[in-house]
Amino acid sequence: MTNKTITLAITGASGAPYAMRLLEILVKADYDIFVLISSAAKVVFATEEEVKIPSKPDAASAFFSERFGARENQIRVCGKEEWFSPVASGSAAPKQMVVCPCSTGTLSAIATGASDNLIERAADVVLKERGQLILVTREMPLSSIHLENMLKLSQTGATIMPASPGFYHNPKQISDLVDFVVARILDHLGVDQTLMMRWGYQHHNDK
Repeated sequence: MTNKTITLAITGASGAPYAMRLLEILVKADYDIFVLISSAAKVVFATEEEVKIPSKPDAASAFFSERFGARENQIRVCGKEEWFSPVASGSAAPKQMVVCPCSTGTLSAIATGASDNLIERAADVVLKERGQLILVTREMPLSSIHLENMLKLSQTGATIMPASPGFYHNPKQISDLVDFVVARILDHLGVDQTLMMRWGYQHHNDK
């Protein structure tokens, strides 16, 4: 492991392209990544990306590693009840975690401290250890329950980052919208990125 380690959880909300692009960039940035994937997320991947993620963690690790050209052991996919994985303990878990996309069901479970599976437990660990938790929520419209859960998590230190791409960069294709959201996630993680020019610089360069 390097000193750059992060947990990426992928749940069953729409938004598989965001997760794939984020994982690709984190690999290129030489992060070691613990990947946690819900069963519902695998269904979404098959629908939105036409990608079938292997059910066994080791096979899934090999799949992602080959797809993104990761070095050996750079990507480690953990099973949903792999309680002895580093992400399950405050003494070993990475200090940064992104749930992308984050379903409202996962949002609710994290807000209540349910910890019924490894995704929920890993998020709970990051919160209790005062780490950085980013939740890339994807739902509309939002009910009062969703909003209350978001407020509760924001007050505990989590960053609520809805997958809401802007249009001021004049996107030409879907990948431009995906990159907009991923770029904002990377900015908050402190990962250098060139996916998206920051506001004001384009206008300055045009002068």
